[in-house]
Amino acid sequence: MIQFLLNQELRSEHALDPNLTVLNYLREHLGKSGTKEGCASGDCGACTVVVGELHTDDQGAEQIRYRSLNSCLTFVSSLHGKQLISVEDLKHQGQLHSVQQAMVECHGSQCGFCTPGFVMSLFALQKNSDAPDSQKAHEALAGNLCRCTGYRPILAAAEQACCNKPQDQFDSRQADTITRLKSIAPTQTGELNSGDKRCLVPLTVADLADLYDAYPQARLLAGGTDLALEVTQFHRTLPVMIYVGNIEEMKRIESFDDRLEIGAATSLSDCYSALNNEYPDFGELLHRFASLQIRNQGTLGGNIGNASPIGDSPPLLIALGAQIVLCKGNTRRTLALEDYFIDYRVTARQDSEFIEKIIVPKGVPLFRAYKVSKRLDDDISAVCAAFNLKIDNGVITDARVAFGGMAATPKRAKSCEAALNGATWNSATVEKACAALAEDFTPLSDFRASKEYRLLSAQNLLRKYFIELQTPHIETRVTAYV
Repeated sequence: MIQFLLNQELRSEHALDPNLTVLNYLREHLGKSGTKEGCASGDCGACTVVVGELHTDDQGAEQIRYRSLNSCLTFVSSLHGKQLISVEDLKHQGQLHSVQQAMVECHGSQCGFCTPGFVMSLFALQKNSDAPDSQKAHEALAGNLCRCTGYRPILAAAEQACCNKPQDQFDSRQADTITRLKSIAPTQTGELNSGDKRCLVPLTVADLADLYDAYPQARLLAGGTDLALEVTQFHRTLPVMIYVGNIEEMKRIESFDDRLEIGAATSLSDCYSALNNEYPDFGELLHRFASLQIRNQGTLGGNIGNASPIGDSPPLLIALGAQIVLCKGNTRRTLALEDYFIDYRVTARQDSEFIEKIIVPKGVPLFRAYKVSKRLDDDISAVCAAFNLKIDNGVITDARVAFGGMAATPKRAKSCEAALNGATWNSATVEKACAALAEDFTPLSDFRASKEYRLLSAQNLLRKYFIELQTPHIETRVTAYV
């Protein structure tokens, strides 16, 4: 059984289909049709809901953390122990919520189909903002598409909603909601079981290891932003899933003198501060990683584990020399991330083995990363490049260069590195290294970019890296080429 709060109503579910998304649960099981399906792939934001969960802040105070999610990519099992808020829950005692009122007064709704998703993103923004902030508003709304091009009044509504925001029913009920969430906090492995399909929800790494050993055919579910597409886009059935999002051990970020250790189930939103503080380029890339709804849900371990050749984080982590800790039963092994990827969607992971955490070295001063995509926000890379050079008295003593989108896996450019290592750091060396990239990669042409464009972009990014290190005052990081 799993338990969660539907606004303030306790829901206990056991026999639901584990492949059921929160979107379809709301619409088909509860008759709450305000949440819309626009794309069923996490691109449009029409299905946005907000999930609240217990969170302890830096001062040790218990709070409810509200985050926007794409309900079309969220399986119901991931609600275990949390609070689900949909657009129907905002109106209170016959009065519109302040974010709804702002949309009305600023004329932010046109055809209206996308409006519930915008309202829920605005609600999450209001809960997480103390004052109007244009940058935060753009970030919060980047994952919501308005086909009527009504963004200006919607941004005006965001400013109004976050300015002198009034207390709402969620604020007045916060203490009670915290108490109720504590009362349903999971204490043992939860389960949804429809007879022919099941999803297990362990609470510890040890329980996960035992379950995965017992069900080696199971699919691991973290954020689900990739896995859910098999259900929503390809109409496949997932007979057995194991949800790892309630394992606190796998959601920790620990900072040591020489490294960060990031649990594989840590959301990309939670990864941001630690990675941005150490490597601003990594932080800038995470700002451009899909949408806020996806970053609130997707995990660093998932972005690695799905072995996509265009995943944004692996090239950066490979260039930094990151490692992963793989767990199987009581056995753990540490593997260089670059050795994890073998071929297209093929990895070195053994049966019943899972990524427990990612180890990211600290103290890499000349690390830079760049992403080339057709648009700035919410887009997949055509090329992603990461550079990490050590230069001593003008001579390159060590070079790590990694790319995504250039091969069947994210990988290092070994010929390029060979041209750099031991050479003087100058434009002639860079041109030799650029030529060597043609030996490292034979990229494919697809709808994102041609093979010629990809190779030339990769070479130009190395030239860009050289220019920026020579003249850091003109630096522009993680640039998009439109």
